[in-house]
Amino acid sequence: MKVEVVVEVRHTENKQKVIHALENIFTPKKIEEKRSDVGTVLIASCEGHECLEKLRSAIWRQGIQDAARSVIARGIVAEDTVVFSVNKQAAYAGVVSFVTEPNESPLGPITFTVKTSNTRQFLDWIAPRTYRGRVYYQAPPPD
Repeated sequence: MKVEVVVEVRHTENKQKVIHALENIFTPKKIEEKRSDVGTVLIASCEGHECLEKLRSAIWRQGIQDAARSVIARGIVAEDTVVFSVNKQAAYAGVVSFVTEPNESPLGPITFTVKTSNTRQFLDWIAPRTYRGRVYYQAPPPD
């Protein structure tokens, strides 16, 4: 599994705070910086499910597996690709809040692109189905 996370650092934002927000929910192996019209774009990447453990733990801690599953399932854009976004300000506080509309996150979202050989297994691992608040099926981590 390969994960790429893209987040804008606008001119009015502190880059270290944006990196802190990113690292609250993601463990990158490397972070690249690119200039853009709105400021700087940070591109973080890693391989393996370990880098998504913080995101997965936050989803479980908040008890939002069903909501997360719904949003992430809508982000399956190809047989091997899942794209979803979370609110940058919420991530700074260590909370996961999914972004479903383009202007929902005023400072721009944190956008995840996950490439995996099995999108369903990824979905069942990061946000498994629940029944009456209990996990229905827990998949092993994807490749």
